[in-house]
Order: sequence, then C-alpha cells, then structure tokens
Amino acid sequence: MAAGWENPHPRLIIHDFISLDLCKELEFIHKSCSTIGYRPNVFSTTLSHLIATNCGHLVLPFVSIRERLKDKMEEFFGCEFELFVEFTGLISWTKGSSIGWHSDDNRSYLKQRHFAAVCYLNSHAKDFEGGLFHFQDGEPETIVPMIGDVLMYTADSRNIHSVDEITDGERITLTLWFTRESSYDEDAKLISLFSQRLSSGLDEDPVSYLPFPASSNMYWFSSEQAPSCHSGFDIRWARIHILGYNFCFFDDEISNLTSDSSYDLSELLMKPLWLARGRLNIHERVCQQFACSADLSWFGSHVVQFYSWKGFELHAVSIRANNVNVSQLVRSHTKKCNRLKSMTLGDHELAEVVFHSVSCNEYIHSSFDWDDFNVAVVAWEDYTHQLRRELLAGLPYWRDRQSIFFFSAGNEEGT
Repeated sequence: MAAGWENPHPRLIIHDFISLDLCKELEFIHKSCSTIGYRPNVFSTTLSHLIATNCGHLVLPFVSIRERLKDKMEEFFGCEFELFVEFTGLISWTKGSSIGWHSDDNRSYLKQRHFAAVCYLNSHAKDFEGGLFHFQDGEPETIVPMIGDVLMYTADSRNIHSVDEITDGERITLTLWFTRESSYDEDAKLISLFSQRLSSGLDEDPVSYLPFPASSNMYWFSSEQAPSCHSGFDIRWARIHILGYNFCFFDDEISNLTSDSSYDLSELLMKPLWLARGRLNIHERVCQQFACSADLSWFGSHVVQFYSWKGFELHAVSIRANNVNVSQLVRSHTKKCNRLKSMTLGDHELAEVVFHSVSCNEYIHSSFDWDDFNVAVVAWEDYTHQLRRELLAGLPYWRDRQSIFFFSAGNEEGT
C-alpha cells in the first residue's frame, strides 16, 4: 500500500519542488494573462484561456511540472497510470479573499475531482499577508505557503480545509486537480483547441505572436461595495499602473479629453499610444511598432510583466531594433496621460489596494533604463517565438496520442 493511504487524512507537503525560475515564469504568465476569477478578489489563468487569446505557447512552461506532479501523485497515493489531469490553472488571491471549511469535491458538478495539488509561487510574509492553509483534522494542520513548495491531498471529506483571508498583497498558486475518469481528461480538450487555432493559420501570420484580449468584462474588477459596471477597474491596465507605467497620447485632436467626455473610447483606442514610465519618460518604440492601442495595451501588459520578471538579468549590450527615443513629458501631455488613465483604468486607488505588494513598491523605486527595457522587448519576442516553435513541433505528437507531454525534437516518443 502506498504511503498516502496509511494516513486517515492522506496529504503530502514537498518543499522546493518547483524551481524559483519556473515559479517566476508562471507568475509572469499569470500577471500578463489573468482574468476575473470564480470568487470575489480572486484572479485566474486557465490553459484554455491562454489558447483562446493566442497565448497557447505559454502552455509549454506548465507541461513538465504537470508531468512531475502527476507522477508524484500516482506514486504517493498508489494509483500508477490511473490519473488524468482534470484542471490546470494559475490562481491568485488578493486582499479580502478567503475560503471557509470545505472539500474540493463538495459540489455535485465537481465529484470527478479525486486529488488536488497546490503549488505555491510566492511566499507568506514576503509577498502577502494572511492566506494560511488549514486542514480541519490531521497533520500537518497548517501550511505556510512558501515559494516552490507543493501540497498534495485527496479532494474529499478526509481533507476538509480552509484558507485565511488575505490581508495584504497577492497570493499566487498553480493549482491542479486530478481524476480517475478519462472523460474528464483536460488534455484532449486542450489539444482540440490547439488544432482549431492551427486551422486558422497560427504559423503563417507574421504577427501571430501578438496576444488577443478576451471580452472586456473578463478583465473588469468591481468591489462588493461598488458592483456597478461604472465603478472598479480594468485589471490589465491596473497591473501596468501598479508597476509605475502609464499610456499617453501625443495627439492634439484629443487635447480637450476629459474623464466624462462623450468621445468614443473605442475610436480613441485606435490612436497611437506611447508607453510612459512615471511622468518623466516616453518610450517611442512601442507606439512605432503597434499603432493600435487595442494591441498595444495587451502587448504592453505582456512586455511590462516580462521586464519585471527578466529586467535585472538583461543588459543593454546590443539592440536589434531602432535606437530608443526618450522624451520628457510636458505638463499638457501629463494631463492627457492622467485623463486616459481615468477612462481606461478606472478606480486607480482601488487597484492600488487590491494589487498592493511590497515587491511592486521595490520594483517601482528600482533603477530603470529605457535601453534595458528595449532589450526586454526583444527578449520577450525571442522568448515568444521560441515557445511557438516548440509548440508547433510538439503538437502533432500530442494530437496522435491525445496527451500533452514534454516533447523534445529528435525524440519521437517524448521524454
């Protein structure tokens, strides 16, 4: 009998199971792509959402950890070759979110969930306060989330659990549920979505690496005190704002723009934008390459988050692009920047409360150089293209086997 079944409350905590680099990569993906989650003050990124928004290549960083978790789960609970991944998602909890005592299969439509794995991508007391994980019975009783650790347990009444309210910061996890029922296998559904994307010319469009935004209501956050669609904020713009960036127009036609203006916002967002760092600098390369801000705001979210992940590793030695043009924001442009923020971001004070974290404050006040940022833009493009090449190489084998696994070129069986 496997070790997991010897305990009346089968569970396992593994420290440092996920590397720091992978934790940071998954955090980058979540902060670039997340949408409003399934409960108040919770945000999520699912693999199906990544595929639907032209970010299917970002599924690849999940593949190896899914395999490792599944193997460890089967080994510990004694069910080798019996499990399927039912759900994979990045989930973050922000200030005010919590969960009362429950088991993961306590709703009838979730009865297929037999095991759960929670991978902590950041740390209690450093990145967030609150958010401790408690089991109602058995040992260990309390789990203190630390980056790289993994918690595994049976998703049934033997492991009823709760999560303390988050009092500050953002608690980020990679969460997987496993099932013994093949009809709930997540892989087959994801491969079908990939195939649909391929049939639409995924590998032919020269700008096919650009992300697509989903419906706007998937990104609009409203507090319980302000449920109106006219209050709250857009989490895409909020995440850029919280890192100290803004977008700005250099267009005299909108010099009289106000937050309560009747100007058509959809028409406005077709105009060129410049990305600003604080109130002093403008980075021209972004607006030169992406004249439509519907693309720019989404592209900007990915690049800004990539820079916050990789910026300190990048050095401005050589740049495969035009030289950076940095300008100073004059007062009139600063006003336009603030007006645009009020129209697109929404309630920036609420955004700062929800997404506040010590790490963001450290990032905003760190040294910054547009040359390094330009290197990050190029590095993000290289990162994206490399993942897309790997995806296109591996997808035929995934389709043949109806299973997503680590694929290495030259090894047709995968490893």
